[in-house]
Amino acid sequence: MTGRRRAALLWTLAAVGLAGPLAVVGVVAATHSPATVPLVVAGGVPADVPAVVPEVPPAPTAADPAADPYAAWASEVGARTGIPPRALTAYAAAEVRLTAERPGCGLSWVTLAGIARVESDHGRHGGRVLDADGRPDRPIVGVALDGSPGVAAIADTDGGALDGDPVWDRAVGPLQFLPSTWDTYGVDGDRDGVAEPQDLDDAALAAGRYLCAAGGDLSTGDGWWRAVLAYNPSAEYARDVLDGANAYAERSR
Repeated sequence: MTGRRRAALLWTLAAVGLAGPLAVVGVVAATHSPATVPLVVAGGVPADVPAVVPEVPPAPTAADPAADPYAAWASEVGARTGIPPRALTAYAAAEVRLTAERPGCGLSWVTLAGIARVESDHGRHGGRVLDADGRPDRPIVGVALDGSPGVAAIADTDGGALDGDPVWDRAVGPLQFLPSTWDTYGVDGDRDGVAEPQDLDDAALAAGRYLCAAGGDLSTGDGWWRAVLAYNPSAEYARDVLDGANAYAERSR
């Protein structure tokens, strides 16, 4: 374990100043002990993995590549769940793309939604509004990871390019990526020519790839917990994500 990873263990859930717990993606992986993490049953599915939910629409076709194939689905599910339809479009697109890229991963949009709910309320933290382009109307940037009490000490890795801080790293975007992790997993999810963590289309696909890499098969309890705990090594955090994911799954039916 590197010094950076050891320092990250000092992180507490509310350390970065957002409304809820903040995951520092890629800081440290953790193991899960089923005996210490209560499991939630939703819809009669296995208690330790989010509920199976209705399939999202197919990906765009070449006949009309500019069309949003998820618009009607996102509007309907958004009304049931309270998730902004624009955010649902990002989660659905990430699920569909990862199903093609990593068919053995089994990542559902509800897991991405459960994480985004905790991280930034789907890009709405602090009264922000998710714009039509999938970005919050004001950037989301966490506090400096400067070693203050309860905060990891992570020196700058990107020259402040993503977080505006040339001294310390800060988690950025609706899914709160560290700049160093974005450097590894960042992707242009909406194919607009730029990969940026403030863009929920990009962040959702990047988070999905990270979760698949960390957990393997997320349709299993062990794989799901391993993935989410790699995102944030806290049993409380994982329970919160699971509760949110299962609630969204139930409401989306």
